[in-house]
Amino acid sequence: MLFAANNYAFIDAQNLNLGVRSMGWKIDWRKFRTYLAHKYRVQKAFLFVGYLPEQQRLYSALQQAGFILVFKTVLVTRDGKVKGNVDAELVLHAMIEYPNFARAIIVTSDGDFACLVEYLSEKGKLLKVVSPTHQHCSVLLRRVAKDRIAFLQDLHSKLSYEQQGIVEGQDHIRNTPSS
Repeated sequence: MLFAANNYAFIDAQNLNLGVRSMGWKIDWRKFRTYLAHKYRVQKAFLFVGYLPEQQRLYSALQQAGFILVFKTVLVTRDGKVKGNVDAELVLHAMIEYPNFARAIIVTSDGDFACLVEYLSEKGKLLKVVSPTHQHCSVLLRRVAKDRIAFLQDLHSKLSYEQQGIVEGQDHIRNTPSS
């Protein structure tokens, strides 16, 4: 049994989703939450996602899997594309929660988070940066994270969504948030 640690994860949902999909697989969100709990002793996992009313079923499933959802209002462009950027919300929540966690796990490959990663690292509050792939991870992010970066590309068998054995009506948790 793992001893308790007060680590928090801050997850850029769209970045994680797109990064994993670029490798040809889909993430199983429930498995990913369990992975964070066991590998990094994450007590709270904040998932930053764009809000679309028609995705309510997915949001409920993600909450049931143990994620704390932080929504970003999105805009739908004239050509139907959904636009929403969670970067500011993720950084803000990491700073709001700063006194409450021992160390943070930042899940993204976006170089825009380099300043947050650098700050947390300097303060001894960074446990790990988790990026979907080495190939799509920002050089700036890799530079500031140094030896505290991990990649999900080799965890396909542990974290991928598999359709076999799905309980009817429960496959929605493995669908991806639109943000």
